[in-house]
Amino acid sequence: MIGKMKKLVLLMVFIAISSHSSDAQYALPKGANQFNAGLGLSYWGIPIYIGLDHGVHKDISVGGELSYRSFYDTYHDIDYRLNVFGISVNGNYHFNSLLNIPRNWDFYAGLNIGFYIWNLPPGYYGSHSTGLGLGAQIGGRYYFTNKFAVNLEFGGGNEFDDGKIGITVKL
Repeated sequence: MIGKMKKLVLLMVFIAISSHSSDAQYALPKGANQFNAGLGLSYWGIPIYIGLDHGVHKDISVGGELSYRSFYDTYHDIDYRLNVFGISVNGNYHFNSLLNIPRNWDFYAGLNIGFYIWNLPPGYYGSHSTGLGLGAQIGGRYYFTNKFAVNLEFGGGNEFDDGKIGITVKL
C-alpha cells in the first residue's frame, strides 16, 4: 500500500513538473482541421468511425462523424443480424490553455447529437429503432508528433455509450 502511494505521489510530481516546463498550446488552433478514426466501445457490437474536427476558437472545436456497426441480436430464440449507420455532430471545449497542459496532450469535454439508422431484418421486432441520440463526451489525446496522436474518449447518452479509441491526424 505504501509503495503504491509513493508511486502515485511521484507520478503527480512528474506531471506537475512537466506541465510547468512545457509550453501549453492550443489543442486545435482556430481554422485548423484534424481527422479522427477508430473503434467504438458499445454493448451493441464494435462500431468503426471516421470524423473531422475544425477549430473555431483557440479552445473550441466542432466536428462531424460517420459510424457503422454490425452485430447479432437474439429475439425469440432466433439470431438476427443488425446494422447501424450513424451521422453526428459534436462540439468540444479543450482545456489546454485554461489548465496550461503540455503541448503533447489534449484534454476535452463536450456534447454531441446524432442520427442513427438501424437496418432491421424481416421478422425482427426487438426494441431497436432509427432515431436521434444526444450525448456527452470527455476525452484526451496524446500526440507522438505535431500531427499524429492516439485518442481515448468516454461518453454516454448516444450510440457510442461507452466510448471510443482511435487515432488523430492534424491536417
